Amino acid sequence: MNTVNEFDVRYLDAQRRPAHARVRAADAGGVAAALGLSPAALLAVEPAKATALKPAHGARFPRRQFAQQLAVLLRAGIPLLEALQTLQSQDNPPAVTAALAGIVERVQLGESFSTALASQPQAFDALFVAVVEASERSGQVEQALAEQASYLAWVEQLRSKLVAAAIYPAMLITAGTVVMLFLLMFVVPRFAGLLDGAGGELPFASRLLIAVGAFSGAHPVALLLMAAGLVALPVLAWQRGLKEALQARLWRLPLIGPKLHLLALAQLYRCLAMLLLAGVPIVPALVNARGVVASHLRAALDRATEAVRLGERLSACLQREGLATPVSLRMLKVGEHSGELGAMLAQAAGFYDEELSRLSELVTRLVNPALMLLMGLVIGTVVVLMYLPIFQLVEQVQ
Repeated sequence: MNTVNEFDVRYLDAQRRPAHARVRAADAGGVAAALGLSPAALLAVEPAKATALKPAHGARFPRRQFAQQLAVLLRAGIPLLEALQTLQSQDNPPAVTAALAGIVERVQLGESFSTALASQPQAFDALFVAVVEASERSGQVEQALAEQASYLAWVEQLRSKLVAAAIYPAMLITAGTVVMLFLLMFVVPRFAGLLDGAGGELPFASRLLIAVGAFSGAHPVALLLMAAGLVALPVLAWQRGLKEALQARLWRLPLIGPKLHLLALAQLYRCLAMLLLAGVPIVPALVNARGVVASHLRAALDRATEAVRLGERLSACLQREGLATPVSLRMLKVGEHSGELGAMLAQAAGFYDEELSRLSELVTRLVNPALMLLMGLVIGTVVVLMYLPIFQLVEQVQ
């Protein structure tokens, strides 16, 4: 089977004017035929520079770019194997190249596309494979890949907005920590030497600060190691269960909790919409969506899945388990009556997309001032404790 390649072509058009085009052809000799021109009208034919699949945000395999580019190639009428070989021919990172090579090899052996994807679990999760498997049965692989790319783009946008909201607090904490280390390592030890020679009874807090400053000045490496330990300790705790404990409490907060709940529901609806539009039946769609839904909603989703399996309506099950709002419930009922449940779920998810921006603004308005106040109090306390003995000595002299 001949591989279709892309070429950047400069040629003379019917009015004998220079023109440029990107053409798909089996080889350079087929470019003129693809353009409907005589070979003498071609000025230059060069292989097109392909845009490589590059992992984004540290991901092992760029699933969104893969789904998006493959959907475009399939929409252009290129067979699946040739489209995969076209993606494979790009200048990809080694991990991407290895995964694509494994997929192409299995498709060449006659295996289904979904089976080939499932053979690369480091690159494609069960949700991606389930969408493709269902679309193969319905003959809508191209549409399913486009829906998958749209869903992954939404997930990346959600993550990037949350990260952006956390950048400023992280900068405040870092700056405050640096200032505290500077005070303890350089400023407080010098004040400690000055006050030790001055004599007089000092307040307990000032004496404690002087002792800390003396230790910091004498053992700066130990202070830095202690600071590094204080940074590493929360990271280890986060990996060992602190994340789940924090999330469980965040859902109960009066202002942030309801908005986080709406975002979790939006992710559930968007995932279900993608699966249903790809042709996945409702019960398997609910089972596959369990892997992406927030952990505190999984028990409720399991109960809803079992009820749907027994023949109940999805809208009634989600309402009973607290997985629907009045707006989304109305949309679900309309989708059930019209047979367009997937489309209605997608609209319900889009209805709550604005909540992400509002959540980011809320977090910024609450957390940033609180952190600034906390850092100001800590640094101000250290400064006051340093100067308090000086004020006391001045009063004694007077």
